[in-house]
Amino acid sequence: MKLHGTMKIYNNELSIGGVSCLKLAKEYKTPLYVIDEELIRQNCREYIENFDAKNGQNKVAYAGKAFLPIYMCKIIEEEGMCLDVVSGGELYTAHKANFPMKNILFHGNNKTFEEIEMGIEFGVGRFVVDNFYELDLIEKICDEKNKTQDIYFRITPGIEAHTHDYIKTGQIDSKFGFALTNGDLERALEKLKEYKRINLVGIHAHIGSQIFDLEPYLDTVDIMLNIAKNIKEQNNIDIKEIDLGGGVGVYYTKEDHPMEVSDFCRSVLKRAEETSKNIGIKLPILIIEPGRSIIANAGSTLYTIGSIKDIKDVRVYVSVDGGMTDNVRPSLYHAGYECSIVNKINDKTSNKVTIAGKCCESGDILITDTGLMNIESGDILITTSTGAYGYSMSSNYNKIPKAAVVSVFNGEDKLICKRQTYDQLLQLEI
Repeated sequence: MKLHGTMKIYNNELSIGGVSCLKLAKEYKTPLYVIDEELIRQNCREYIENFDAKNGQNKVAYAGKAFLPIYMCKIIEEEGMCLDVVSGGELYTAHKANFPMKNILFHGNNKTFEEIEMGIEFGVGRFVVDNFYELDLIEKICDEKNKTQDIYFRITPGIEAHTHDYIKTGQIDSKFGFALTNGDLERALEKLKEYKRINLVGIHAHIGSQIFDLEPYLDTVDIMLNIAKNIKEQNNIDIKEIDLGGGVGVYYTKEDHPMEVSDFCRSVLKRAEETSKNIGIKLPILIIEPGRSIIANAGSTLYTIGSIKDIKDVRVYVSVDGGMTDNVRPSLYHAGYECSIVNKINDKTSNKVTIAGKCCESGDILITDTGLMNIESGDILITTSTGAYGYSMSSNYNKIPKAAVVSVFNGEDKLICKRQTYDQLLQLEI
């Protein structure tokens, strides 16, 4: 198992942020999400510095869908990042965290009337408009409230990145954005003439998630800059900002070979500078939206091992007290993870086992055929790189309460999301 961030081994026992994982499991119970705050902050600073966002030249917006408790909003604000939200709930979380609304980008392919109204009332900086329906709603609500709203158009640039089919978003056959090939973008630009309350200040594209190849990003840079040029020439609208989305891949298992953030940022900025010069336009402000690459490796999940079922000549199932309710990605995407036993971290691997969840589903498998040291019921197992889309996609399937989240930093632990009780589980039922 690869160690990330502040993970250290002392006397064959794993700690994170200077805090023993055994201590955390004992104090907060399991399943438990553990967040390495120092690594989060390091990742934020690496993006800010390498994307020339320190002095406001460019911007880095954290993609909140990856993980967005109130505490996370406060971290990214302190680190000087903007925020990308995709729902009324995420927007309301940012509001309760007192996050600066001017630094929020509001995404989503089907924002409701209530969500758009909330965004306009709160003073969201940018709506990333996905469709004609949304354009009409924004104009209508702004007119009622005597406000104007800055927007981006989301564009599907026609780029198919090498990633899982469910997390590709840049290809033409997508539920997201205005397509280039069918005239939707031209019609949207034409419709702007009907509106008095909407200002188009930027364009946005997102080609997918968990991408390891740099070339699709560079192609996106070229396409988006040329679109900006065409919009200026054909519609006399200055595109001041270009949002290139996120999607940089991260390490989950040995099969993953992510690019360095510094190399990614430098390559994108260099390409943007070269292309803008070649096509004769002023380089707009550039925005990127990392989510997974900020939080994934900074999160881990602790479980207590329960039953161990040895089906002779078939498989050994090691069951934990969580599963697809706290990490649905293995069931949804066949996502891979690494694991170990926190109090036997240096023991020699000796057994091939499958880590199973407790849900009443055959597909509730966290890791298939992994090598682990000698295991006993009651041991504490850790799965790494669960910071992104673990807690945010968690559910109450089988009426299982949601797990707690604790942040560790400089030898101290802090509860940032309480464990759900059975009473809280039922509080909406009548």
